[in-house]
Amino acid sequence: MNGLKQCLSPFVLYSESLMAIEPILDISTIDLSHIDISEEDVGKMNPQAGDMRQLDYVSYVRDDNQLAVGIKNVKDDEFWVSGHIPGRPIYPGVLMIEAAAQLSSILYHLNADVDHFMGFTRCDNCSFRGQVLPNNTLAVVSIIRKFQRRRFVCDAQGYVDGLFMFEAKITGMMM
Repeated sequence: MNGLKQCLSPFVLYSESLMAIEPILDISTIDLSHIDISEEDVGKMNPQAGDMRQLDYVSYVRDDNQLAVGIKNVKDDEFWVSGHIPGRPIYPGVLMIEAAAQLSSILYHLNADVDHFMGFTRCDNCSFRGQVLPNNTLAVVSIIRKFQRRRFVCDAQGYVDGLFMFEAKITGMMM
């Protein structure tokens, strides 16, 4: 393939070596319509509002508060639809990362003894493997990898209809 990168969901082919995606969680085991944390409570934990709220609710929180699944119902009337590829709207990758950062911040708040704003400070090892379109439901999975009083690191992945869309390492810090 001479360096050609080709998406073959759920596998990605890199220079003739097949690498399987390592899911954080088998998303098919989660009832995505279930609500563990409501939209109202998401708003109490995270200050983003209006167009910048990229998380509608949290459908699952593991008993140890180290892993969660958040839901973003991508609508066809959102602010980016007319301009992010006119005639072929694709949910921007930066907003997928923002959804992951918002979910990761909720995990921080579920584990912290303090109630401070957690700012998104870093995104590493990010890759996109599929397109998220209007009227899709994006399920974001986040797991805490490192937790400190003022800082946290989470791994996050996104899925639509069980298909892998993106992954990233999210770092946040108390501000």
